[in-house]
Amino acid sequence: MAASQTRTLIHKGRKFDFEMVEYEGAGGIRLKREVVRHPGAVIVLPIMDDGRVVLIHNQRPAVDAALFELPAGTLDHGETPEACAGRELIEETGYKAATLRAIGRFYTSPGFSDELMWAFAATGLTHVGQHLEPDENLTVHPVEAARAFAMIDSGEMVDGKSMLTLLLAARQGLIRAGPARGP
Repeated sequence: MAASQTRTLIHKGRKFDFEMVEYEGAGGIRLKREVVRHPGAVIVLPIMDDGRVVLIHNQRPAVDAALFELPAGTLDHGETPEACAGRELIEETGYKAATLRAIGRFYTSPGFSDELMWAFAATGLTHVGQHLEPDENLTVHPVEAARAFAMIDSGEMVDGKSMLTLLLAARQGLIRAGPARGP
């Protein structure tokens, strides 16, 4: 936080908080912005032994729709990103990973939130059964990696964190994007 910033708590939430941040803008003008303070999160790309990736179809009340996504979740207090990734993978997909590999990190929406998300690739998957939270409503969908990219191209997948994680994995040679689609 810059020395000229002041923060005022607006609301303390169960998972994240809302603050009013006042800071000095260009020309010395004092500006105010509402900011979401987030403990951080993870996203996991489960890669099956046959090369398929595991997507979830997740009901999202914020957008009033079910979205195709990769499993993801918020860090618990004191939890490492790797531990959270392993926990969320089991909770949401029912798969446990022999290996979790960090493939990147990014801010999800830096215009209004400080949420930092760590992306992992999960391999050596063993099915152990889902452990969904009471507020989770999702189904598991293993698909060819090329199909996941086709879903992005067609607009069937619109979740930004999942799209970026698939791209990171493809650029690192962990999955194949498949043939590019024309305009």
